[in-house]
Amino acid sequence: MRVGTRLRTAAGVLLIESVDGLEPGDITVADARRAGMGTLDELLDSLAGHDGDIFRIGVRFDGADPRVTLRASPTLSKEDLDAVLTRLDRASRHGRWTHRTLRLIADHPGLRAAALAEMAGGPTAAFKIDVRKLKEMGLTESLDVGYRISPRGTVVLTELDSSTNEE
Repeated sequence: MRVGTRLRTAAGVLLIESVDGLEPGDITVADARRAGMGTLDELLDSLAGHDGDIFRIGVRFDGADPRVTLRASPTLSKEDLDAVLTRLDRASRHGRWTHRTLRLIADHPGLRAAALAEMAGGPTAAFKIDVRKLKEMGLTESLDVGYRISPRGTVVLTELDSSTNEE
């Protein structure tokens, strides 16, 4: 952890404000409560037997996950669409994948990544990396199991489907 790092979580974006090394004797009752423990002894017991250093990490809520707003925004510029087609597909070592991946997710919402990867004909780890790229653009979202396409992703997929049909 580094000060200034932002972490996206289900609750939103967290900002790391401080990272301080501690000795067990430096840990306070307030630290135990902030860590969700009932007592200082409970926190110290949970640390007993673990090797490594102890850190107090200060975090604060830094706002909603920007991808949530992006996913809900169906407006898409030509540049955004080109980013899907050009930047992602051309940079890929395994060829054009964005259209196929969006179509699989749209056709099979909630299906496990391993099953989707098998349908796509590639390894699960590589499939998940590709889906994360789509998620960063607000085109998909993760479910407890699997994924679903976002409203923004639906706009992109509709455009991709129509451009494929024109070829």
